[in-house]
Amino acid sequence: MQTTFDLLTLALVPGLSPRAAQELLARGPLASTLARASDHADLLGAPGVAALRSGTAQRAAETETRAARRLGIEIVGWDEDRYPRWLRRTYAPPLVLWVKGALLPDEGEMCVAIVGSRAASPLGLAFARRLAEELASAGLVVVSGLARGIDSAAHRGALDARGRTVAILGSGLDRLYPPENAPLAAQIQAQGAVVSEFPLGSGPWKPNFPRRNRVIAGWSRAVVVVEAGSRSGALSTARAALDEGREVMAVPGHPSEPQAEGANRLLQDGAALVRGAADVLAELGLALAPRPEPAPDDDVLRAMARDVPAGVDEIQQRSGLALPLLLARLSELELGGAVLRLPGALYVRARSGAGYTRPG
Repeated sequence: MQTTFDLLTLALVPGLSPRAAQELLARGPLASTLARASDHADLLGAPGVAALRSGTAQRAAETETRAARRLGIEIVGWDEDRYPRWLRRTYAPPLVLWVKGALLPDEGEMCVAIVGSRAASPLGLAFARRLAEELASAGLVVVSGLARGIDSAAHRGALDARGRTVAILGSGLDRLYPPENAPLAAQIQAQGAVVSEFPLGSGPWKPNFPRRNRVIAGWSRAVVVVEAGSRSGALSTARAALDEGREVMAVPGHPSEPQAEGANRLLQDGAALVRGAADVLAELGLALAPRPEPAPDDDVLRAMARDVPAGVDEIQQRSGLALPLLLARLSELELGGAVLRLPGALYVRARSGAGYTRPG
């Protein structure tokens, strides 16, 4: 058993990889390892040994603890009861997590990660948001990375259903990226958790994101990829999931669309095909129990086909409303949650929730 402070100290040792850290933990009591750094130079390296022998790493841990406390951030150690159990069982879990919100250590079985392209199409964004909403309505936890595009849509879908969602960052919690997602992060914190394995002050540096992706995969029972190009970071999340024996699923896309290339390749390689929430739940041994939805009694809603984004001109033609009245009504429906506005001046009807049952 090691203290969270000792784990934090080790996490702040310069140049130490997560795998090297786990090897150090396996060598014996961590307090002894930290006190006899020179005996472990093969894993710590010269900079690490120097940081521990001089006390620099310990002082950095003290400073980090005070700064986190001021910002209302918890630092949770690898062997604390609150640490997510599914993540702990991965090959090289983070030594500590920086957390805003609530950790539920036993939720891994009900966690599904939804990831994909930052430059997603309007259809892809609408699909990801609806999928997350339906899975959250079914009682699942939606995990993603707070990035632009599919990640943000997935978090918003879970929030639409008043469900739990977890955002895993590739930067410190005091340097949210992208910065425009700060309001979204605040909503996620209120209904779930915002988490990082990186110290305060860490920027969204490129090497951080593969590490972030492995945490997303390790946190979750399954990973669903929605719109991923051939070099998308979402594919590294899928590979990490496969390495950990987790389910990998993908949403098919048109072969001519570059943002579908990665997801389609996953399907070729054996990923489960996802057309909607029912497919995800079936792969997890669950089944949708749809809740009856009354036919809309609103001219604008009747003019919008289910799940198909439509432009204002198309909705106006179908509804017969004058443009000022239509725009006012669309705004009211959006505020009420009945309609979602998408990029490109498109609108789509929101779905009502659905529950799940275990097949008999």
